[in-house]
Amino acid sequence: MQSASEQSEAAEPQTTPARPAPPEHAYPDHWEADVVLRDGGTARIRPITADDADRLVSFYEQVSDESKYYRFFAPYPRLSAKDVHRFTHHDFVNRVGLAATVGGEFIATVRYDRIDDRGLPASAPADEAEVAFLVQDAHQGRGVASALLEHIAAVARERGIRRFAAEVLPANTKMIKVFTDAGYTQKRSFEDGSVRLHLDLEPTDRSLAVQRAREQRAEARSVQRLLTPASVAVVGAGRTPGGVGRTVLRNLLGAGFTGRVYAVNAAFPETGSDGGPAELDGVPAYRSVGAVGEPVDLAIVAVPAERVPEAVADCGEHGVRGLVVLSAGYAESGPDGRERQRRLVRQARSYGMRIIGPNAFGIINTAEDVRLNASLAPQTPAAGRIGLFTQSGAIGIALLAGLHRRGAGLSSFISAGNRADVSGNDFLQHWYDDPGTDVVLLYLESIGNPRKFTRLARRTAAVKPVVVVKGARHSGSAPPGHRVPVTRVPHATVSALLRQAGVIRVDTVTELVDAGLLLAAQPLPAGPRVAILGNSESLGLLTYDACLTEGLRPLRPLDLTTAADPADFRDALAAALADETSDAVVVTAIPWVGEDGATESGDGEVLAAALREAVASVPAPTKPVVVVHVEMGGLAEALAVATSTRPSPAGRGSGTGTGTSTSTSTSVGTGAGARTGVRRDTGAPVGENRFTGPAGPAAPAAPETEPVTASAPPTPAQDPTPVTIPAYPAAERAVRALAEAVRYGQWRRQAAEPGRVPEYEDIDEAGAAALIRRVLGGAEADARGVTLGTDQAGELLARYGITALPTLPAPTPDAAVAAAGRLGYPVALKTTAPHLRHRPDLGGVRLDLATEEQLRTAYAELTEVLGKPEELQPVVQAMVPRGVDTVVRSAIDPAVGAVLSFGLSGAASELLGDTAHRLVPATDRDVAELVRSLRTTPLLFGWRGSAPVDTPALEELLLRVSRLVDDHPEVVAVSLEPVVVAPRGLSVLGATVRLAPPPPRTDLGPRSLPNY
Repeated sequence: MQSASEQSEAAEPQTTPARPAPPEHAYPDHWEADVVLRDGGTARIRPITADDADRLVSFYEQVSDESKYYRFFAPYPRLSAKDVHRFTHHDFVNRVGLAATVGGEFIATVRYDRIDDRGLPASAPADEAEVAFLVQDAHQGRGVASALLEHIAAVARERGIRRFAAEVLPANTKMIKVFTDAGYTQKRSFEDGSVRLHLDLEPTDRSLAVQRAREQRAEARSVQRLLTPASVAVVGAGRTPGGVGRTVLRNLLGAGFTGRVYAVNAAFPETGSDGGPAELDGVPAYRSVGAVGEPVDLAIVAVPAERVPEAVADCGEHGVRGLVVLSAGYAESGPDGRERQRRLVRQARSYGMRIIGPNAFGIINTAEDVRLNASLAPQTPAAGRIGLFTQSGAIGIALLAGLHRRGAGLSSFISAGNRADVSGNDFLQHWYDDPGTDVVLLYLESIGNPRKFTRLARRTAAVKPVVVVKGARHSGSAPPGHRVPVTRVPHATVSALLRQAGVIRVDTVTELVDAGLLLAAQPLPAGPRVAILGNSESLGLLTYDACLTEGLRPLRPLDLTTAADPADFRDALAAALADETSDAVVVTAIPWVGEDGATESGDGEVLAAALREAVASVPAPTKPVVVVHVEMGGLAEALAVATSTRPSPAGRGSGTGTGTSTSTSTSVGTGAGARTGVRRDTGAPVGENRFTGPAGPAAPAAPETEPVTASAPPTPAQDPTPVTIPAYPAAERAVRALAEAVRYGQWRRQAAEPGRVPEYEDIDEAGAAALIRRVLGGAEADARGVTLGTDQAGELLARYGITALPTLPAPTPDAAVAAAGRLGYPVALKTTAPHLRHRPDLGGVRLDLATEEQLRTAYAELTEVLGKPEELQPVVQAMVPRGVDTVVRSAIDPAVGAVLSFGLSGAASELLGDTAHRLVPATDRDVAELVRSLRTTPLLFGWRGSAPVDTPALEELLLRVSRLVDDHPEVVAVSLEPVVVAPRGLSVLGATVRLAPPPPRTDLGPRSLPNY
């Protein structure tokens, strides 16, 4: 890929005087970035400097002759001193070079040279550049060139370059594919035996989609490498029992890890008594990772923090792919620890390794072909289809114990500690298309990249449920050790935005388990209608009330009476499942009365079998079933037995994929054997997620984990997979979990037909942009932003079809009368002082002033009661039709992006926090939900005999504000208050607009990991 500038330079006679070199700019350290490559490894991208001469020469020597030929269009065995100087000296404006490095050494380079329309070297305002790549052969196919193209394109756009030109030999198909697959608008021609490509660098929907798809594949692969190692080294395994390292080693062996295990400790002897390697707990023991002499995929680091750098260097220099750092003493311990954590991440990434931790609890993968328990959890959970991520080791222990007690199985578990590198976002990327995971549970104390998390959660929620509980909601700061951007958005707003993305947002870890287990074992309900049946009228009524509280539509409870036996339960449940008037069934149970009048509380196993039989009688169940039990301990144990029994190592070694004996059946396994077979509950291939199968949201549930689950002994005529039914000790918990499933199912159905962002012909986007440039480019503009005056705000809003009612100042009674004469009576007189603004309850507003006399009287009253005119800043407006006062706002938060908010005006709504939020850009469906999601929404639709207001006009206003903020990121805040919505039309009585230089959009830039 020889550039035209290189060709022209080579053709110049030696007597031609050298062109004056442009002045060099300061080193652009913000171009440095760590990226995840296609195979899951990492590389660092940074500008090439004059200090890189030796690295460049060494890199070039390792490139094959063929790759050199493709780069220079001729044999080019070595770089001359002139070449080295040219390729390492850049002005970072017209000539830029970037290198991808691993272990500090170059693995690929890219450079651009700005050119004019004749292809000759140029400077600004020329907006085209010639680009050329070179990738070391050993690293081709890892996606290095694609990552470099994203970054060099971002650099070029920053420097005012809008197009790239590249000349490629036809045989260099890999490089041609890099350009054609990037998604940019491009032109291609064939000239003089080479392919000439021109790329428009403006991001497109396709280029953004390509970038995000590559990001997903790379990050998912990086997580997969951590979860599926072929070999593990425990660095810091002690010679004496106890200690973190020795505990992890014991847990690895106890889980039956299928790969190789090594113990590493500098205190081990060099050889054992037999002359071979020393041993610890039956595995080879070495003094360093380098001494192992075989590939090590994953290292568990359990040494004191001061010794971690030595361990990381040992791992990195010997090809370890990933680290789980259990060691504490990092950012959670204060400023010194934060700096230690930054050095740790930089060191690991320099070797291409990813880190879970530090201060981590560990990772677990229950897949049959892996069986990895690289954690401090003493008991490996049963195999199942729930993926669990937690940022807290203590909460992780509690969740594992709770899930195990209730018979749940996991596909994988991660406790990331300080999550300095690998985060919940990475695991969302992995679980999105992981065939072994049906439900994702997340305990988060902070969200490092909320904008990205919301995007990934929305995509994942479209194929499988994502349940989140957020800790540290009210502390006002991130937990120790968590590096997150500061956000001004209240917790309630973040919750609303997560729900908009399809995330099931719960408040406690108990609710996390309750909802997750139902979703893992039952089909999604098709609607909110709930059938209730049981042997206690009182418990049925409690369940009925709980359904109403959660917004469900319960049917009249069916009371089977306390004399009902398991057969009665079976028949009633079978009938309810066949009844088309319900979408879900809640079974309530208390100890029943036997024929002799005695209660039988210990026969829960019989009832569990009866309920399973009823569910199994339905060929393709589409309704979820949950059980509420009181003092039915036997029932709870019977329902929990199905998946709580961990298969024996012998059973796991049989290769059946389920890893279970016939006496205690478990859910379908997630191992290799299970994934290559057929799902026994649905007949679908195991790799097919049941939430995205042909049956859609109501697809049959996997007989999987349950809050408490039931299994029946297989018979020749019976499917051996157990029917799993979640059970709860309280009606409120069962109904709350069911309600979350109902809401999620509704979101899934709506997500299948997403809304649209309407186009309005009267929007003047170019005119608005010119006004914004004029304001921000003026001499009086503040770099921190500027609040527009009334006239400018009205002009900008008018460009988007939003009319703000004229407001005329009234510093004196005579000025008020003159303003009223211009506007026409009747008028309103109101104060605009900050302490009285938007507070009509304080008496700062006088309405329906029909004459000059009334206006002067009102003016005198205001100034007499509230203060002098210069303090009150009174204004006059024309009266508008009466209606409901509302507030429309939009603001850009540095963490979550642009947010559109709506609420009713007044102190009561503010005190109750009755405001709804949606991310920008909002669709027509978003704004319809926004308007209807308030507790005070009935006031808009004719509450207590009042006339319904014009909600279509209100929704259009919300869409126009959303478009304004989305089209112009310089509009950092908009507040329309009040907006009076009448039965016909609406009026914007007050408008405030703030402009500022747009904050950086990290989600639109090239792929990169968080910087350290």
